Amino acid sequence: MLYYLTLLSAAAIVLLAANFRSASNRWAAFFLLCASLGGVAEQWLSAPGLGTAYKIAQLLNHTLTPYGVLLFSLVYAGGRAEAAARAYRLKGWLLLPPLATVLESLLLERLAPNFPLLLTWTAPYYLIACWLLVSSCAREQDRLRRRSRIVTALITVPTLLGVLVFINIAKAVWPSFDFFRYVSVFIVYSFAIALLCVFVYGVLGVKVKVENDSLAGAMKAAGMGTSLLSHTIKNEAGKIAISVENLRGTAVGGDTAAEEHLAVIERAASHLTEMAGRIHSRTRDFAWNPARCDAGVLMREALEPLRERFAGQGVAVDEACAERLYVLADPVHLREALGNVLANAAEAMESGGALEAGVRLSRRDVVLSVRDTGPGMPPGLLERVWEPFYSTKPGKDNYGLGLSYVHQVMRKCGGKAEIDSEPGQGTVVRLRLPSLRG
Repeated sequence: MLYYLTLLSAAAIVLLAANFRSASNRWAAFFLLCASLGGVAEQWLSAPGLGTAYKIAQLLNHTLTPYGVLLFSLVYAGGRAEAAARAYRLKGWLLLPPLATVLESLLLERLAPNFPLLLTWTAPYYLIACWLLVSSCAREQDRLRRRSRIVTALITVPTLLGVLVFINIAKAVWPSFDFFRYVSVFIVYSFAIALLCVFVYGVLGVKVKVENDSLAGAMKAAGMGTSLLSHTIKNEAGKIAISVENLRGTAVGGDTAAEEHLAVIERAASHLTEMAGRIHSRTRDFAWNPARCDAGVLMREALEPLRERFAGQGVAVDEACAERLYVLADPVHLREALGNVLANAAEAMESGGALEAGVRLSRRDVVLSVRDTGPGMPPGLLERVWEPFYSTKPGKDNYGLGLSYVHQVMRKCGGKAEIDSEPGQGTVVRLRLPSLRG
């Protein structure tokens, strides 16, 4: 029983740590913690003298778990179901059956769950939850998100059906039925699948969090390295500048050729200093001053300096920026991140094409997207585009830090950056940020 309690509690903590802003993660953690109350009761409250506490824990376990499961499924499924789940009244109405069951037990002063009464509403709750999770897989159009939904359904649906059959139905028909040995098989199954998929595909954002932490570590290491490089280059460039001035005043005299050579050395030293500073500015941890921002306004401001370039390249720009979609971010850095994404799109379409810049609301996120009709990228390159110093466009001004900077900005916002691309099909970059209501 201790293993049962530990697994459920650990899963809830991991989901909350991975993305506390996600409503689906919060509801998943809620029903996992409610389910763990059964383990709490058996592990610590089954001793003599704790009978009342034991019964209350079991009662809350059997009433709040199906409620949490249904709310998680409503929020996670998205679309109309999610819109309904957001409504305060619906959450209140769905809480009425659990409250009625608890009140019935309290009024009869027996506290033990009334399983025949429980079955009248827990069966619909569990079955609707399973249907929502399965149907959301079929409705999802995005390939990666559909895979994520399938994984979630594989983890949860069999166990929910097992709980319904071996706890709610079995206990209603046979009150003395020992369900734990059967339900534990489903619990072990769910955790085995979840553990495998966390490393392969990701579950409710957990893999994304691990990957983000890894990239954040790479950026920190890069920042330390470029800081040392910048400091060294500036020191050496300073020595060169002093030497150039000394030579001008002593050895060179009026020698025009020597003056030209000194000018070349001076410009090279200045360029090295500037280049080191630019690289360092993109890798160091920057000051972050979050404020309420209109995402559509920031997208238009980021587009403005590039409009002449797009027109000169023959790129048709299509804007679909919804108004009054607010996010919490540093407007300076978010605008700069959007500028980097737009500049990448411009470089991909030097011979013309079409650009789509959009801002829309998707579930509870504001999505800022940039789509180009450039040559696209193969899967092998997509896996590395966020890495510092990796660039698909080698050149004197391409340090491979633009998208790494975008990643840093999104991490500061509590959002995430996504990129989809195929050779010959162009590229789309999406920046997802939690929406601010009101």
